[in-house]
Amino acid sequence: MKKIGLYFGTFNPIHVGHLIIANHMAEYSDLDEIWMVVTPHNPFKKKSSLLDNHHRLEMVYLATQHFDKIQPSDIEFRLPQPNYTINTLAHISEKYPKYEFSIIMGEDNLKGFHKWKNYETILQDYNVYVYPRISEGRVEHQFHNHPKIHRVDAPIVQISSTSVRKGIKENKNVRPLISSGVWKYIDDMGFYKK
Repeated sequence: MKKIGLYFGTFNPIHVGHLIIANHMAEYSDLDEIWMVVTPHNPFKKKSSLLDNHHRLEMVYLATQHFDKIQPSDIEFRLPQPNYTINTLAHISEKYPKYEFSIIMGEDNLKGFHKWKNYETILQDYNVYVYPRISEGRVEHQFHNHPKIHRVDAPIVQISSTSVRKGIKENKNVRPLISSGVWKYIDDMGFYKK
């Protein structure tokens, strides 16, 4: 059975940090593929700051087109909004019964995982792959040594989509932080300048 890691994000925009983590998971864990799941509306984020869904999906496509084991996914676009991860997992598992799905998240997200809708069900039915985040420290509470939570010693990346957007708005050179195709798309469309 093919193992798919679901890397959720608004990807507003996708940057090299996302690709470093996704590629590391694809190459150095037991996951066969990583699906970059573009989130239409994260219940914890203000929707007004997001580019339209199709623009963010296009940027993920442009960023991942040369990675055999990483692909964009718009699976959440067709689900009722705001959506929750448990709903996506149920939908995607039913749609692709021959795949085994897992979640990829940063250490910072694991800290708040107990606030997720039906998090106990997620941990009962799915594995969670966690990559380190330097600013948050390790999580040592209820998820320590949990059999469904797998820590992956991925590179620590301190790049955020927020800092990329801020850099573009301030007319800084952020090109090293995003792939060339994504940079061209953002520049051609004039995104994030206001």
